[in-house]
Amino acid sequence: MPRRYRPERRQIPPDPKYGRVDVQSFINRVMKNGKKSVAARLVYQAFDIIAEKTGEDPLKVFEKAIKNASPIMEVRPRRVGGATYQIPMEVPPHRQFALACRWIIHAARARQGKSFAEKLAAELMDAARGQGAAVRKREETHRMAEANRAFAHLRF
Repeated sequence: MPRRYRPERRQIPPDPKYGRVDVQSFINRVMKNGKKSVAARLVYQAFDIIAEKTGEDPLKVFEKAIKNASPIMEVRPRRVGGATYQIPMEVPPHRQFALACRWIIHAARARQGKSFAEKLAAELMDAARGQGAAVRKREETHRMAEANRAFAHLRF
């Protein structure tokens, strides 16, 4: 049964170091067991590693990584007369950001060795270059949407 109303989106305060809402949102997604200070330290360490290795502004690398890992289309299941079809749909901007963050963090955690800050920095740099597991995941999602384009007329 669907909800009667859609709850309003929460306002996230900007992060203390860069004063940006997207960075704070990313920190919140890295966080485990409510340990925000640990998550913030890891993200800032990753940004320092990026600045050190690339010589670029880490925020620019972060933005580019999120942009490169953000899916434009995805498939959503829909039941039509007893059969379930995968219907390609456009992804709203807030979900694009959420999926990109989730994929980058998951890919960073799956990397071998080193500290999490180093793994996160490496994954962000890879994503900014258009490589890495998070970007592969986006390509896979786009391929699924492309393969199911025949069902686009069943949109809900």
